[in-house]
Amino acid sequence: MTEVHHVQHVVVPGTFDPVTLGHIDVIRRARKLFPRVTVAVAESRAKRGVGTAFTLEERVDMLREALATEGIRMEGVEVRPFGGLLVDFCHEVGAGGFVKGLRAMTDFEYELQQADLNSHMAPDLESIFVMSSPKYGYVSSSIVREIASLGSDVSLLVPPNVARRLEEHYGSEPARGAE
Repeated sequence: MTEVHHVQHVVVPGTFDPVTLGHIDVIRRARKLFPRVTVAVAESRAKRGVGTAFTLEERVDMLREALATEGIRMEGVEVRPFGGLLVDFCHEVGAGGFVKGLRAMTDFEYELQQADLNSHMAPDLESIFVMSSPKYGYVSSSIVREIASLGSDVSLLVPPNVARRLEEHYGSEPARGAE
């Protein structure tokens, strides 16, 4: 009979460029399942050939501020920047696994490949997937950035502090050629 290992601490990784209410939903759901959650903000890396809109420090600050907001605040959650391999970061912080949100089949295919690779590199870590809430299934950071860059309101998609930062970053005027 194999020994059952109870995971007490998980990592919720991402670039969070910017953090959305969908991300907050995944973090909240991870916290419901596990007593301790570390939100790992990944270094600026070329994601689909494009860098991030916000620096690592800005993304960490936005996430910390969002998680300190009334109505969002959660105990047992910390935010940390990280670079390198997720499995190394999980070992560094003493996490027993990581939680990823899935919106669609395309997310599943990509995340399954990553989970298989992570399992090969660190069989001691659990890969945990949560389905996106239907309320946020269509929300992605790239869609939020595009809407904000066109001067439109994103307040229903992101925490209030992030909506302000996006307006500061992109301005409130529509981008050229968006008329």
